[in-house]
Amino acid sequence: MDMHTVVLGTSGTTAADVIAVARGNARVELSQEAVTALAASREIVDALAAKPEPVYGVSTGFGALASRHISQDLRAQLQRNIVRSHAAGMGPHVEREVVRALMFLRLKTVASGHTGVRPHVAQTMADLLNAGITPVVHEYGSLGCSGDLAPLSHCALALMGEGDAEGPDGVVRPAGELLAAHGIAPVELREKEGLALLNGTDGMLGMLIMAIADLKRLYTSADITAALSLEALLGTDKVLAPELHAIRPHPGQGASADNMLRVLAGSGLTGHHQDDAPRVQDAYSVRCAPQVAGAGRDTIAYALTVAERELAAAVDNPVVLPDGRVESNGNFHGAPVAYVLDFLAIAAADLGSICERRTDRLLDKNRSHGLPPFLADDAGVDSGLMIAQYTQAALVSEMKRLAAPASVDSIPSSAMQEDHVSMGWSAARKLRTAIDNLTRIVAVELYAATRGIELREGLVPAPASQAVIKAVREAGVEGPGPDRFLAPDLAAADAFVRAGRLVGAVEPVTGPLA
Repeated sequence: MDMHTVVLGTSGTTAADVIAVARGNARVELSQEAVTALAASREIVDALAAKPEPVYGVSTGFGALASRHISQDLRAQLQRNIVRSHAAGMGPHVEREVVRALMFLRLKTVASGHTGVRPHVAQTMADLLNAGITPVVHEYGSLGCSGDLAPLSHCALALMGEGDAEGPDGVVRPAGELLAAHGIAPVELREKEGLALLNGTDGMLGMLIMAIADLKRLYTSADITAALSLEALLGTDKVLAPELHAIRPHPGQGASADNMLRVLAGSGLTGHHQDDAPRVQDAYSVRCAPQVAGAGRDTIAYALTVAERELAAAVDNPVVLPDGRVESNGNFHGAPVAYVLDFLAIAAADLGSICERRTDRLLDKNRSHGLPPFLADDAGVDSGLMIAQYTQAALVSEMKRLAAPASVDSIPSSAMQEDHVSMGWSAARKLRTAIDNLTRIVAVELYAATRGIELREGLVPAPASQAVIKAVREAGVEGPGPDRFLAPDLAAADAFVRAGRLVGAVEPVTGPLA
């Protein structure tokens, strides 16, 4: 385990903290400020619990059953029951990093002091994370309002020593056994605590934060492959001049154009676009690469703004306010997060689409300006990369379907009490699939573009391009030649892009890219 430690206060959690815990196995500690705030809010809840007047979430039922006042002797059972009944997920197990992000973000809100949860419960949540115990959470069960109920309930169930969880060794066992093996006592929930552990946008937010990090890397990778394709097609880099992008001042567009220009610096292939056939302009998929990728970059920037606002939030219902009031609210509604998750899926689909169009151009002898058909060694005997483009096209087609927004597909629940929901969890789940697909699409373009450059005999590619070709060949992605079993090459290219090695190969030549 990484010994890096994230200290949770009452506020100030960052996206980097989430990723450190979710992906880097960072330890989690509660600050004294957080412990003090937890204790103070718990005193307020205890005082309200002692009064005869009903308070939602403290001494009442939940959702459509909120009208029933619950006597003190049944309240512990009430809190246990809400966790057990709401842990109703179905389908495949959700990835470990998603569950860790979910748990950490719920703990972040608990530590804010607005939920009324006891310090002991918060510390046990941290103990599970630090022990590497990951509750089993299922694919289906969240409507994104009141937050990610079923996924959070499976996490709360593990705190109680019930349900199943994955140990640090990756083996799924009963949660009670794992807690005992790590010396962690199961939690006995009291008033409001069960509800406080379930009400939040933590799952969709965690997936949004990780998606933003992945997409930032992919957009830089796509700028590189776009530059390589431009070079292989003997395109012109004049369209990347900063003065052209300054007169349409979208920040992302300027950043993408600058990335491409730096990759192409010193190329002996660019500027030959008039050599074999007159061309006034390159095709849109080449010439407009910065405009499309740049729009996606600006979308990511907006999504990060939403994520940062959500990180600063304390999402629960009801919430404990500093003046001692415990008030119901609708802050658990996932619409702000759901919208940007869907927006990112649209941007990712369009980036995948333009990558595929450049690949197709590289393979078409009528549009590739002198490259052999399908970049084959002996066209007719060899099929070259023909079917690699089919695979890429299939991935693009699926990304278009995944770009259909989930957030407009509200469906009523809880006897019409929860009559409008965000579907943010579903938006996040399909975005993760879209990002996987986009990585593969960029990898296919990389494969085709590097082969195309190598087939331009007598012309010297840019130093950055040479560095990419060297690195990708060392990674097991073979260059031009007769047909061979292609799937291993494509898998190696995918792994190369996924691990960030494409960006890593270029930056020693170009300097840091945006």
